Amino acid sequence: MYLSLSVATRPVKSPLRSHGIHSDPKPVVCHAPIDFLRPPWCKLRRVIDLGALQIVLSALAGWQDRQEREAVAYLIEENRLLRRQLGKRRLQLTDDDRRRLAARAFRVGRAALRDIARIATPDTLLRWHRQLIARKWTYAKGAGRRGTLVEIRQLIVRMATDNPTWGYMRIQGALENVGHRVGRTTIRRILKAAGLPPVPQRPTSWQTFLKAHWGAIAAADFFTTEVWTRRGLVTYYTVFVIDLASRRVQILGSTPHPEVVFMQQVVRTMTMAEGGAVSPPDVLICDRDRKWSGEVRRQLRHAGIHVVLTPARAPNANAYAERFVRSIKEECLDRLIPLGERHFRGAVAEYVEHYHGERNHQGLDNRLISGPGTIEMTARVRRHPRLGGLLNFYERAA
Repeated sequence: MYLSLSVATRPVKSPLRSHGIHSDPKPVVCHAPIDFLRPPWCKLRRVIDLGALQIVLSALAGWQDRQEREAVAYLIEENRLLRRQLGKRRLQLTDDDRRRLAARAFRVGRAALRDIARIATPDTLLRWHRQLIARKWTYAKGAGRRGTLVEIRQLIVRMATDNPTWGYMRIQGALENVGHRVGRTTIRRILKAAGLPPVPQRPTSWQTFLKAHWGAIAAADFFTTEVWTRRGLVTYYTVFVIDLASRRVQILGSTPHPEVVFMQQVVRTMTMAEGGAVSPPDVLICDRDRKWSGEVRRQLRHAGIHVVLTPARAPNANAYAERFVRSIKEECLDRLIPLGERHFRGAVAEYVEHYHGERNHQGLDNRLISGPGTIEMTARVRRHPRLGGLLNFYERAA
C-alpha cells in the first residue's frame, strides 16, 4: 500500500520571466509505501495472530480426528459383540442393505476394509459396488414385447398340459385360433424347456384324469367331536361321504362306538339306491383306518363300489374329504360346545343344510351347490341365521 505526499517548494527564478512569461511553482509528488508509517510492534502482532490461528486449527483437527477414531473403535467393538451373540447364523440382507454397504465400502477402500469389515469380506462389498454401478447403467427394455412372449409361453405350456394328445402342429393351430402365429420349432423348444416330452411320452395329469371321472368318484372319511353327556365328555365318530364333482355331502352316521354293527349300517346307507344326497359311487376313496376293514371293503365291492385306499399318512391324497372336515370344524363345531347327542346331531344337520344351499365354494367358482333362484334387485336384503347366528346367509327378500 502506498501513500502520496505533496511537498511545497519555493519559486525558482526562471529565464522566461525576463520575457514576460511567468511560471507558477508546482508541488513535487512522491509515492512511498505506508508500512514505513506503522510501528514495528504491529508487524510482530500480525505474525503472532497467524501462528496462533494455525495452532488452534491444528488442535481442533487433531481432536476431531481422535473423536472419530474413538467412535470407529467403539462401533467395531460393538459389532464384534453382536456378531458373537449371533453365532453362526447368517444375516439376511436386503438389496437396499447391500447397496448402502457397497457405497460406504467403496469410499473406505480395500485395505481399510480388511480391518473393519465383519458382515462380508472386502471383495464381496466391492463386488456389490460393481453390481450397483452395472444396475445404474442398465436400461430396461420395453415390457410390451416381453409380456407378449411370456403370455404365449404360458399358453403353450397350458395347452400341452391340458391336452396330452396334442402335438406341435395341433398346438400351433390352436394358437392361431387366438391370434398368435408361432413356429413349430419354437413350440418344441418351449415345451422342452418346461420339461414336457413329445406326445407319446406326455403323461395325463391327475387333475385331468379325475375330472374325466367326475360323477363316478366319491370320498369318505371320519371326524371326531367331543360331546358333553351325562357320562361326561364322550368322543363321537362321524362318517360322511362327499361327491367330488358336485361337492355334495351325506352324513352316514355318528356314534361313540364305531364297531362292526355300525360299519355295516354305514355300508347299507351308502349303497342305498338314490336314497341320499350322494348317489352310490363307482369308486370310493378312503384312508387306511382300521374301521375300513377287509369285511367292510368286501361288502362295498359286492355292492359294485371299488375302494381305493390312500397311502399311509397322506391326508392330501383325500383332499376333498379333509377340506370338508376343516370347514365343519372351523365354521361350526369349534365355535360351540355340544351339550348332548341331540344338540350335536342338530348342529351337524344345520351345517350340512348351510353347506349345500347357503355357502359359496371356491372349487365351484365361488358358487352355491344349490344355485340361487331369480334375484329381484329392488327387494331388500335379509339375513337367514342358523345356530343362533353362527351361520348366516344373505339374500333378497322374495
